[in-house]
Amino acid sequence: MKSLALLTAAALLAVTAGQLTGSVGPTTSITQKRAKKVCNVLSYGAKADKSTDLGPAIQSAWQDCKSGGVVYIPSGEYAMSTWQTLSGGASWALQLDGIIYRTGTSGGHMIIIENTNDFELFSQTSQGAIQGYGYTFLSQGNYGPRLIRLVNVVDFSFHDLMLVDSPAFHLILATCKNGEVYNSILRGANRGGLDGIDVSGSNIYIHDVEVTNKDECVTIKSPAANMLVENIYCNWSGGCAIGSLSTGTAISSIKYNNIYTWQSNQMLMIKSSGGSGYVRDCSFTNFIGHSNAYALDIDQYWSSQSVGSGSGVQLSDLTVSDWKGTIIDPKRAAINMVCADGAPCTNISLSNLAFWSDSGAAIHYTCRSAYGQGYCLHSGSGSSYSAASSTVSSAPAGYNGPKMGNDLASGLGISRSIDIPTSIPTSFFPGATPLKPLLNGSSHRSL
Repeated sequence: MKSLALLTAAALLAVTAGQLTGSVGPTTSITQKRAKKVCNVLSYGAKADKSTDLGPAIQSAWQDCKSGGVVYIPSGEYAMSTWQTLSGGASWALQLDGIIYRTGTSGGHMIIIENTNDFELFSQTSQGAIQGYGYTFLSQGNYGPRLIRLVNVVDFSFHDLMLVDSPAFHLILATCKNGEVYNSILRGANRGGLDGIDVSGSNIYIHDVEVTNKDECVTIKSPAANMLVENIYCNWSGGCAIGSLSTGTAISSIKYNNIYTWQSNQMLMIKSSGGSGYVRDCSFTNFIGHSNAYALDIDQYWSSQSVGSGSGVQLSDLTVSDWKGTIIDPKRAAINMVCADGAPCTNISLSNLAFWSDSGAAIHYTCRSAYGQGYCLHSGSGSSYSAASSTVSSAPAGYNGPKMGNDLASGLGISRSIDIPTSIPTSFFPGATPLKPLLNGSSHRSL
């Protein structure tokens, strides 16, 4: 239930620190919603036979509960071949305790929730899942539907769920507000284009989530303001990011904290090519990484996107502190600060960063048109300058951080379906306890 008095201590600290601007989550409790009405999909034609299309039953149940109540999908195995858009309503929830298996082949999104408020999508048993069977598309060189998209949803939560083997993106939050995402695991294949969580909007708190794929882990998209992302486990992933950014970018007051990254493209990337607008007043603290391609990668000439109109997105007032980790290939810059010549980065602070290579070879840092304090940054402010590198020939103290016990031995392939995890993890960052318990009552533990 949404109330400043009921926010966790960590969320209250975030509010006072200026990341979140107020409370997050539904404004009425699930108990209140259940007391009003429960619409069990089994009463609307659904069958837990892994064959009958669940889509029409979801739509019918929602029509009866959209003005207040709970659309309930009990434990069991359900097929879904028609995608559903649930637009409007208020003070309702979708309780997914069963497993939905994708059987349809259309593109788009399996489930869209849009233009609603006071909403909750969750599993009471912490066993609810969507199995996207993405391998059937990916093994043929194609992409298919995305799993879940929330659009213009206000005062919401998403938790205690498993999203597995999406044929494209897993979870999208588009221009949403006052939301919370937590206690979830997303398992995708070792392939680009399978984003974990993409989020835009304002006042959103994402915490205690594990993502496997080979693209975005938890990524901020424009427009975005006042977001807190912490206790994130990028377990053989693409790593966290801001972007891709282009014309009219508007991102401010973002904080990433307690991010663990294993065998990923980067610990954090800000990516753009051309464009205009700004990313400002953001902080990135307490990152631990092992065997990643890059550590900090700011690339405003990112070759994987088209060049946007404008001289570059202005990056300013960014703080990066207390990072440690290793990179796989020392030919890549551990710190790669390549800013736009037409809009140099300003007031960047880099401090207490300790990186080394897995092989023990020397590493280097590269800066271009980047101003601030620390490492290869130029002091003060000014015009563009060419890329310059500095070499680190010996391992810095404290570069080798603790590891998680569930680091994957390899990425997940595309030749067969990815197994649904037996349970949602109860640890997402070394030594950190999740802010909230799983609804199934599993005790928390630290690895």
